[in-house]
Amino acid sequence: MSPEIERQQQKAKEFMSLLPLTTAIAGLPDSEHGKYYSEGQLEARATTMRAAYKIARQIIMDIAK
Repeated sequence: MSPEIERQQQKAKEFMSLLPLTTAIAGLPDSEHGKYYSEGQLEARATTMRAAYKIARQIIMDIAK
């Protein structure tokens, strides 16, 4: 397997392991069954998750020191 593919898999695994912490930090409400979001709402939620992931990752890095 190429180093780039291994790196991508490692990043995906890291993201999935941090997902519970990320969603807790993001504080987004769960979606209602059958409710659909507009493109703008989806982008806003994605932006919130990206920011929360960066914070979750930093928390883990700080703890590991």
